[in-house]
Amino acid sequence: MKKFNNVIVRRPCKAISEGITSGTFEGTPDYENALKQHDAYIEALKKCGVEVTVLPALDEFPDSCFVEDTAVLTPNVAIISRPGAESRREEPNYIVDTIKKFYPEDKIEYIKAPGTMEGGDVMMVGNHFYIGASDRSNEEGCKQFIEILERHGHTGSVVEMKEMLHLKTGVNYLENNNMLAAGEFLTSPDFEKYNKTEIPADEAYAANCIWVNDIVIVPEGFPKVEKAVRDMGYEVLTVDTSEYKKIDGGLSCLSLRF
Repeated sequence: MKKFNNVIVRRPCKAISEGITSGTFEGTPDYENALKQHDAYIEALKKCGVEVTVLPALDEFPDSCFVEDTAVLTPNVAIISRPGAESRREEPNYIVDTIKKFYPEDKIEYIKAPGTMEGGDVMMVGNHFYIGASDRSNEEGCKQFIEILERHGHTGSVVEMKEMLHLKTGVNYLENNNMLAAGEFLTSPDFEKYNKTEIPADEAYAANCIWVNDIVIVPEGFPKVEKAVRDMGYEVLTVDTSEYKKIDGGLSCLSLRF
């Protein structure tokens, strides 16, 4: 099943070692290794049958390779985010011109102050979008996001969360009613109707897999998760994201898929 035709990524910048980190994972990103891993990520996406638009690095924004947080691109509307992290607040300004190549002006909307919303908190399931109420996406941002969705023929709902950085840090939809879940999302009533595969605590980082046109990209080095996804019947590609992990970034964070 082909669902995505396009992907937008942004190259990591030399200041990536200064990215925001919770300190959960040890180490500081190595720029040269991050570039190599980004190259491999792009190649994996191309194998999934999408056109990849590669944007240049933004040296003034250490976290700007995590382009997913700058927008949510739905079939009917592009929603430009307003990041909750102050140091990332201006990043969406640098994605708008690219998005205008794919969406007309009347199909582009914006989260406005005092609302905050980051794309890492948004999970698409068919025509419905879950948004996590996190430290990065506040109540007002969630409200605006759902109002925009409803104006354009989509639906949305808020997922209360306490532990994770972003919603998709711990739960990801793999189509066909299948979902990977870790931590607090294992018992979340929001996801009771899905076939949930539990991600063990020692591989919790790998809950952040991405489904792209019937292929699932899994972070390299997490054999339990890789086996679980293969056992569901999916073709799997693995990509090393170890440099991005050091600043709390995962596979979904590195692209906008639409």
